[in-house]
Amino acid sequence: MWLMVIIYMGTVSCSHPAKSTEEPDISPTLQVMETVSQSYDWVPPADGFDFPLGPPDGKGYYNAQPFGRNFHLGDDLNGIGGGNTDLGDTIYSIATGRVFFAEDIGGGWGNVVRVAHNIGDSLTPQWVEALYAHMDTVVIANGALLHRGQALGTIGTAGGTYLAHLHLEIRTQMGMPIGGGYSDQTEGFVSPSEFIRERRE
Repeated sequence: MWLMVIIYMGTVSCSHPAKSTEEPDISPTLQVMETVSQSYDWVPPADGFDFPLGPPDGKGYYNAQPFGRNFHLGDDLNGIGGGNTDLGDTIYSIATGRVFFAEDIGGGWGNVVRVAHNIGDSLTPQWVEALYAHMDTVVIANGALLHRGQALGTIGTAGGTYLAHLHLEIRTQMGMPIGGGYSDQTEGFVSPSEFIRERRE
């Protein structure tokens, strides 16, 4: 059994230009990938994916700002009631995976949870990351092994920065910096909703 530790040290800028004209100050520096897992072998291959709100198919929620719109690197998932009607709603893990980051980083991000998922098999793992942001509460710990549909926490507002919603990213490159949520450089990112729909079982 082996231990894999990947650490990113540096100043992280987190801005949501389509939502705010001010760039939040994210400090001090973050250890973005403190520990991916005790051993990748401990993360079983994902047995399918569900939506993180209203699983399995996202019933009761809609995509207010899809991947690619305004250079958005994720999906903003909102309750169909609008406003803050979804504040405090439960967020669920989209698949089996291992938490490697769970922290309130403030600014325009608030509580962030990052999870490693294996979409390959036990012998030839293929890793993707799900990033959940703006959470009000987090009920899992860094290093936790998750099952599909397990509660992660609740929808928040990033400390009142936005109306309540879940910002969800799917990253095909592990260990990238948190970033700003928006960019015209999309390498390493895919549409979360499309990714989940293609792997619904």
